[in-house]
Amino acid sequence: MKKNELSYKDLKTLCNPNLFKFDTTDEITDKDLIYGQDRGIKALEFGIKVDSKGYNLYLEGPSGVGKTMYTKKYVTQVASKEKTPNDWCYIYNFHNPNEPVAISLPAGQGQVFKQEMDDFIINIKKDIMATFANEDFDKQKNLMKSKFEEEKNKMLEKLNKQALKSGFQVKTAQNGVYMMPVIDGKALEEDEFDKLDDDTKKTFEDNSSIVQDQIITVINQIKIMEKENDKKIEEWQSNIALITINSHINPLKTKYKKNSKLITFFEAIKKDILKNISLFIKEEVDETKAQTLKQENVKPWLNYRVNLFVDNSNLTGSPVIMDSNYLYHNLFGKLEYENQYGMLKTDFTMLKSGLLHKANGGYIILQASDLLANPICYETLKKALLVKEINIENNMEQRSYMVMISLKPEPIPLDVKVLLLGDSELYHALLSLDPDFKKLFKIKVEFEEDAPRTESNINKLSRFVHSFSTKEGMLPLDKYAMAKIVEYASKLADDKTKLSTRFNEIGEIIAESSTWAKLAKNKVVTAEFIDKTLSERVDRVKKYDAKYMEMIKDNTLLINTTGFEVGMINGLTILTIGDYCFGKPSRITANTFMGKDGIINIEREIDMSGSSHSKGVLILSGYLGEEFAQDMMLSLNASLCFEQLYNGVDGDSASSTELYAILSSLSGIPINQSIAVTGSVNQKGFIQPIGGVNEKIEGFYQTCKSRGLTGDQGVIIPIQNVRNLNLNDDVISSVKDGNFHIYAISTIDEGIEILTGVPAGKKNSEGKFPAGTIKYLAYEKLKKYAKNAQSTK
Repeated sequence: MKKNELSYKDLKTLCNPNLFKFDTTDEITDKDLIYGQDRGIKALEFGIKVDSKGYNLYLEGPSGVGKTMYTKKYVTQVASKEKTPNDWCYIYNFHNPNEPVAISLPAGQGQVFKQEMDDFIINIKKDIMATFANEDFDKQKNLMKSKFEEEKNKMLEKLNKQALKSGFQVKTAQNGVYMMPVIDGKALEEDEFDKLDDDTKKTFEDNSSIVQDQIITVINQIKIMEKENDKKIEEWQSNIALITINSHINPLKTKYKKNSKLITFFEAIKKDILKNISLFIKEEVDETKAQTLKQENVKPWLNYRVNLFVDNSNLTGSPVIMDSNYLYHNLFGKLEYENQYGMLKTDFTMLKSGLLHKANGGYIILQASDLLANPICYETLKKALLVKEINIENNMEQRSYMVMISLKPEPIPLDVKVLLLGDSELYHALLSLDPDFKKLFKIKVEFEEDAPRTESNINKLSRFVHSFSTKEGMLPLDKYAMAKIVEYASKLADDKTKLSTRFNEIGEIIAESSTWAKLAKNKVVTAEFIDKTLSERVDRVKKYDAKYMEMIKDNTLLINTTGFEVGMINGLTILTIGDYCFGKPSRITANTFMGKDGIINIEREIDMSGSSHSKGVLILSGYLGEEFAQDMMLSLNASLCFEQLYNGVDGDSASSTELYAILSSLSGIPINQSIAVTGSVNQKGFIQPIGGVNEKIEGFYQTCKSRGLTGDQGVIIPIQNVRNLNLNDDVISSVKDGNFHIYAISTIDEGIEILTGVPAGKKNSEGKFPAGTIKYLAYEKLKKYAKNAQSTK
């Protein structure tokens, strides 16, 4: 092995299947939903226990790390041991009908109370009807009416006698009382009255005013007497009805004597029944018939109903609410309407609870991104948490063109713990833009993307696999397949010492492997099916990867994998298309010549360079200055270019590659085109780690393999990225056989020596580079540029 070359054993950390104490995952008894989230779980457990205003939780972490799954499970376990919160009902407000009254009752009692009031309505109507349908009642009522009629007739007879003295006869009819002139006991018709002489007419006219006053006096007396009689009948009816009403109301008052709101409600019902006793006595008119006759079908007993707003009768412990519908009305409740004769009408029974009402006394789990997609929902939630009560606000009124009758129900006290799930970007955005956020979400729970690759976590991963397979009806995995899953989890984590906690992606591999095993009529998932799954997943989405390979093969994209060239090198890039990333080589060239512009980044000049890439290029000037310009001015123009790259470039992972090309151009020493390079560099010449190392290596390996492996080809990577290596079996096999090489370096000097086979050169005590070295030759070229630049002045 050459200096800095890695062994095939360094390219992947295999998992020993014998680590597992089972043959298949079916033998596992314990179940773990997640692992590696100790810090997050500790914060979650503490946050749930804090019972103080504002101690709601924000659970931060990328999608797929199990935060929703674990949070729901843990909170449900905690909630099951807590007290079940009260039911909530809305009842009619007799004093202010537009403001229904909120009633709190022990869990399960709301349903009982609603049924009691439904039964009360049926029974009170039936018993009142039965009471007043009694023959004795009718006799007594008719007797009271007949006494009034007798008194009335006597008064009218007396009035008629008085009127006869003035020459008039008084008669009664359905439409009132009228009088007629009388002569010799005979009432005169109008034509007969007209034939009378003027003196007689005048006498009648003079007497008529006297009789009219007498009639008015008697009529007023009759009306007073009628009112008194009606009042007596009503009082008599009320006294009879009161016995029936009390027989139904008093047991309810006794049962709910500690609830002052209900006592007030029962008293109001009693008064309302007495006030509307006539409506209870008469037969109900069918609704359709009433509409046909255009009559208002008044039913006062509808106001005695109960709206069971929140029913916790089926709960054990406190509620845990999680839903995917984040519409305003679904979260905060609504007031429904029905169309009656072109008007939208409503009443207190049409108040509907939202998720927040149902979670009251417990927990509600919300996805931050979904909640914030509707800003009014987030603002309403904040308002409810700040004032600790829930209102039902009818936003429909403002948008409707129809005449609407609205209600303003009494707010319900709010005691809920909100768990908001989101990523770190959303958390920091809320923290900086919303001053209320920190007041309301005082506990932050962080979920990690990875966990240490310990034996304990490996076993927890196997328990997760068992739990997932059982839940989803998948085939069990044997221990060799399980070892492959562990290796895949490390690859996902991009670190040989860690395991990924992206459980959704691990679950996808399990599901697809199980499907391949079923298609092959196997009863157990083996390592073969894990490998097939991983291969097929790549093959399904590698259209653009394949197109790039075709372009390299037919030399549309110019890439050399053999030979030596001055100022030309193979860099490694990552291309991301949708959810698929792949690595491919890209030719980087450098031309150096005398001048004062320093390093010219062609991509930057045409706005195709990202900020990170531009920074990386500028760092090269610092390195060159320290190495070569301590005793002379740096008179250099160096143009850098990513050849045949038209979509822009970003990141500093090619900065070391660009420096190698510049050193080659300055020294005139050619670079081995069999070797590709990745890695960033600092001003001191130290190599720094980069991302996507596996994809980059595999991308260059595919290119070399398509042209035929020569045994000289390989890749140079930063030494820090060795821990990130998790290469496929094909690459590892070629490295093992000596057909492909991977070098890990820590300085520019190590890299240039591998690329050129020439020593880099290190300054001696006199500050001189050894003759024949890369840096010596580069220095001499720069010295020549400086001298020429000086002479041109």
